[in-house]
Amino acid sequence: MSTIVKICGLTTADTLEAAVEAGADMVGFVFFPASPRHLDIDFADALGRQVRSRAAKVALTVDADDELLDAIVEQLRPNWLQFHGSESPERVRSIKRIYGLPVMKAIAVAGPEDLSVLPDYAAVADRILFDARPPKDATRPGGLGATFDWKLLDGVNLKLPFLVSGGINAGNVAEALRVTRAQGVDVSSGVETSPGEKDPDLIRDFIRAARAA
Repeated sequence: MSTIVKICGLTTADTLEAAVEAGADMVGFVFFPASPRHLDIDFADALGRQVRSRAAKVALTVDADDELLDAIVEQLRPNWLQFHGSESPERVRSIKRIYGLPVMKAIAVAGPEDLSVLPDYAAVADRILFDARPPKDATRPGGLGATFDWKLLDGVNLKLPFLVSGGINAGNVAEALRVTRAQGVDVSSGVETSPGEKDPDLIRDFIRAARAA
């Protein structure tokens, strides 16, 4: 199985095109107003049509209500739903049943205690994303460019694929994959020149480095 590469927080047609042309497996669209990568649904719909079937479309939300999820699924028609908030396992299970879509649940990691919730989420999600836990004063749960101690995942034994995120870029993606033994990587700030401003060359460099690893 080749490494799953996800480019998240895409906001422009040219960076989206760079990602799919370079071979990204998944492209992520953020629906969370506090994020510099937030999209309105109409523009996300236009980007989604640009993707066609060249990559899986992932809709990222943070504790979204049913109204927002309804609109996202109806317009964007994502291939995956990604939950990056405090959604409970029961909420994840319910949404998966309602929409009939595979789901990815992000788990914020700072220490070994954060992995205690893993069995409950692994029982309902289709993929797990391990991300760095943000500082207490952060206004958003991801895309902050911080790493976590990848060795914390040593001994994690999941029957479903998992991805790692948080502070990963072309320079350290090989090490992240080696240490965590993850089946994939998810990058956002690591291919940006400033928060929310992705760079086509950095996207291509990252995908090339992930594939080489």
